[in-house]
Amino acid sequence: MAKKIKLNDKNTEFYEKIVELSGEQVALCDQCGTCSGGCPFIEEMDINPSEIMRKVMLGQKEVMDSRTMWICASCFTCTVRCPRELDVSKVAEALRQVKLRTAIDEINIATIPKEEAKKLPTIAIVGNFRKFTG
Repeated sequence: MAKKIKLNDKNTEFYEKIVELSGEQVALCDQCGTCSGGCPFIEEMDINPSEIMRKVMLGQKEVMDSRTMWICASCFTCTVRCPRELDVSKVAEALRQVKLRTAIDEINIATIPKEEAKKLPTIAIVGNFRKFTG
């Protein structure tokens, strides 16, 4: 029997974030598996590229625990072969960006004492805010 999958706001939010960052209409993927069949690194991946696309479509955040997005070499074999002209490597890059941004707002400017902020070089403050905040 088929398993029912319910989408909620969190699933939709995750899906929309990946679509926004990648610029790819992930929902157009028809799960043909051509991307997975052509991927030169498929043997190293824990889930294949077509599964990545499906999990993103369903808003399943557990895809973020996969090694696949880190193994993708952005060789564009999947893109060239995709009948829908979707770029799976852009989706993998979007997933990497979301994963790297999980440490958002580790620095709060209000917690830096004013005397210390005056001593710090401006470039150091700006650089840290770019690196450690969203």
